[in-house]
Amino acid sequence: MRHLAALLALPLLALAPPPKGSPPLTEQTQRSGGPLTPEQTALRFDHADLSFEVLPDQQALTGIATLTFTARAAITRLVVDLDRNLPISAISIDGRALPRTAWTNPEGRLTITLPHPLAPGKQVTARISYGGTPHVAVNAPWDDGMVWSKTPDGRTWFATTAEGYGCDLFWPCLDFPTREPASVDLHITVPAGLKAPSNGRLLGIDHLPNDRTRWNWRARQPNTYAIALNVGPYEEISGSYKSRFGNTIPMSYWYLPGEKAKAEALFAEFAPTLDFFEATVGPYPFGDEKLGVVETPHKGMEHQTINAYGNNYAKAPEGFDWLFHHELSHEWFGNQLTAANWDDYWLHEGFGSYMQPLYGRWREGEARYNVMLDTQRNQIANDHPIVRGKVLTEEEVYEPKLGGPGTDIYYKGSWMLHSLRWLIGDAAFFKAMRIMVYGRDDPKPGNFRPRFGSTAEYQRIVNQVTGKNYDWFFDAYLRQASLPDLVTTPLAGHRTELRWKVPGASTFPMPIEVSLDGRTQRLAMTNGAAIIDTSPGTHLVIDPEARVLRRNPAIEAFRSRSNQQRSRK
Repeated sequence: MRHLAALLALPLLALAPPPKGSPPLTEQTQRSGGPLTPEQTALRFDHADLSFEVLPDQQALTGIATLTFTARAAITRLVVDLDRNLPISAISIDGRALPRTAWTNPEGRLTITLPHPLAPGKQVTARISYGGTPHVAVNAPWDDGMVWSKTPDGRTWFATTAEGYGCDLFWPCLDFPTREPASVDLHITVPAGLKAPSNGRLLGIDHLPNDRTRWNWRARQPNTYAIALNVGPYEEISGSYKSRFGNTIPMSYWYLPGEKAKAEALFAEFAPTLDFFEATVGPYPFGDEKLGVVETPHKGMEHQTINAYGNNYAKAPEGFDWLFHHELSHEWFGNQLTAANWDDYWLHEGFGSYMQPLYGRWREGEARYNVMLDTQRNQIANDHPIVRGKVLTEEEVYEPKLGGPGTDIYYKGSWMLHSLRWLIGDAAFFKAMRIMVYGRDDPKPGNFRPRFGSTAEYQRIVNQVTGKNYDWFFDAYLRQASLPDLVTTPLAGHRTELRWKVPGASTFPMPIEVSLDGRTQRLAMTNGAAIIDTSPGTHLVIDPEARVLRRNPAIEAFRSRSNQQRSRK
């Protein structure tokens, strides 16, 4: 493969290093998800062969993307997403070069007129040569783009993040969750002395003129935003894990020089954490590729088989690295199970966040589980519903100013799962989770593939597994902003009524535990209410083990004070 910079003949040496947040993005490029065009829904994405050259001195990127699609319906145009900050120098269709007039990309939605109409079932291959100055992230990974940095000794340290704005920041793609390519080949060319760990399996390293190297990787069905470039003078720790399912999983961690002791301590967490996930959820989904982690100049991100890690080796009080654990959880919840629409984003983050208290329980027992859940409980905002029932962009979910639930997809999602687990029991809860993640209850290495899922599907699975209808539960927690409120009312005859008050629902039959003078009983609350005897002097504690997510005025007051203090700063 030829030197991409020379091939594209772009005036890269004239480019000054861009400041953060530039070059600016169009509204189209900043949007990930949302409605697709008819031409995009008509495509099955078969394969992407992506060649990149990273040019640190110019903070530039060049690329050749060879994309293969199969038409599901007749089309006359290919429509893919690509940031216009990466101008296109050439496009060919099935080996035939197109004239410059055959494509246009004014706002970041690249439209290519095909030489002839494509019939249903027919395949087409587009080769797109492009390059330039990609958008630089302001505060990765909370906003996206390139992260150009230096190691302590002044060498290049580079990474990409794309979850929020999408894959089109640096490669031409279909920027929608369900438009994953079936397979991807990556070829990443870097300057002398640098390495480029990436997704999937390493096929080999080519040595090129001027001491450059090209790193060749292959990944199957990667999440669109999970394709990642990572470049630095990395050192590597590697090993293997003998799975409880009988297969052997390669493990690798790429870290910066001078951090060997810290890196070894983090790597020591890989195997026990993997064992927890395999015991709790099921087989590691990409055991035939690797469990890979790379140190990055940003906090972290769930890049499939090459999770980004930037937590500075800081263990939390629970004794493990929460960031490593959380990003690894996304190999199951995000990469194996991918939300079919960003409106279902909580399937990634709610499950991913719930795995941390479950791991605390796995390691230390119920006390640690409860402490970790309590920390999450204080961060629930309840400003917007978690699910709105329509096609949304990632930012419309992640940004409260756009009506999104924001971090409630993490913490409220986690607490909802905590309550559901108590409601239906461990056997049903974990069975429903396995079916949701793998599409079957008996996952084994080789008998499943990555899949897409939705809130509605998970709801159906829970109902099927339990043999009961729990739509009322999901409607209350996911489709309403406010939490269910358990109202207590004294009645005559030394009795007390407990009644659920739930926005948008006439009945909420959520059982609740009460403790009367230290004796705990479970109230069925069949019609959303119950009456208990509370003789004079009786000490009543509602939900003593904090099983149920419900309105808490004390937490609301705490959050209000905290928000006021922040606004005054």
